[in-house]
Amino acid sequence: MTRTRGRVLAIADGLAIVRSERDDVRVAARVGWRPGDLVDGDAVVTAFRGRDFPEPATETARLPRARLAALRARAQVLATVREVFAARDFTEVETPLLVPSPGLEIHLDALVADDGYLITSPEYQMKRLLAGGFERIYQVCKCFRGNEHGPHHAREFTMIEWYRAFASLDEIVADTEALVAAACGGVARLGAREIDVTPPWPRLSVRDAMARYAGVTVIGDEPAADLVASVRAAGFELADDTAWDDAFFAAFLARVEPAIAALERPVILEDWPVPLAALARTKPGDPAVALRFEAYVGGLELANAFDELTCPVEQRARFESDLAIRGARGRARYPLDEKLLAALAEGLPPSAGIALGFDRLVMLATGAPTIDRVLTFAQSEL
Repeated sequence: MTRTRGRVLAIADGLAIVRSERDDVRVAARVGWRPGDLVDGDAVVTAFRGRDFPEPATETARLPRARLAALRARAQVLATVREVFAARDFTEVETPLLVPSPGLEIHLDALVADDGYLITSPEYQMKRLLAGGFERIYQVCKCFRGNEHGPHHAREFTMIEWYRAFASLDEIVADTEALVAAACGGVARLGAREIDVTPPWPRLSVRDAMARYAGVTVIGDEPAADLVASVRAAGFELADDTAWDDAFFAAFLARVEPAIAALERPVILEDWPVPLAALARTKPGDPAVALRFEAYVGGLELANAFDELTCPVEQRARFESDLAIRGARGRARYPLDEKLLAALAEGLPPSAGIALGFDRLVMLATGAPTIDRVLTFAQSEL
């Protein structure tokens, strides 16, 4: 007979519901048991000292059985991630969380820590490892971004980031498809909705998506005024001085993302306009387009990938352009990572890399409706 061990959740009609590690079980209530007591066999190990159980502030109330199950699934997804990368001969690495220069992307805010910043991504340090001789590397790490809130966002979150030297984006696409299929057992869940994520996934260019779903023509190197006019012609109201990226996202977020969300399959959204890909190479034969893709599953943006820019001169120019835009918009200006630029000057092999949201992957594996449900502690619970 299995020994009963755990916390008494409730007692009624001579039966007790006891939360054990794996399940909530019904057993005959023992003399002296009260809701909230920790029991082991017949004995009360720790008596609950409150009045009513579970009180809202208790850990038992914070972690219902469904959330415990999601957190167990999270651990299994992490094990699967490592199995997938081991099978593909990747080396797992660890890089610092506290750095002198965070990501410079225009729309990201870094968190200040001591005399530096918490990373928004491990990208810069991982690229330096590529320059040092690694060819296939990955890591699972915490990242931090200010002003990140919502059902799919958290200020502190977990990222899977990986890189392949001497490889193209096609190989990163194949990695992504295999990883998601393995983590989700071939079927992703968004609430009650199920999506087949077996490879290969359909591909769609950003130009085609904007034209098809938003009615907007995007070239990628047109002046902001021209893009504003195109977006206005599609029915949007924009100010004359709207920036290029703001004009693009006005149409993209309102029309393209909802259309992608309705698709029955995941999608690789590829060939992004150059202004939206500061760390990616331009596409041969089409300098207005960058070799970048984003992976979407049921409208959930899961991953962002680049065919990495390896030219130190062009990378410095793009960094300085982004910093100027940040300054013009009143956003913090962060230091350039001169050691990354030095690594590019030393010589970075042709490489492709990707950042994939691990918490979002767990959401897809479990059907959790919000990111908080797959975190041990949401920000509001600290």
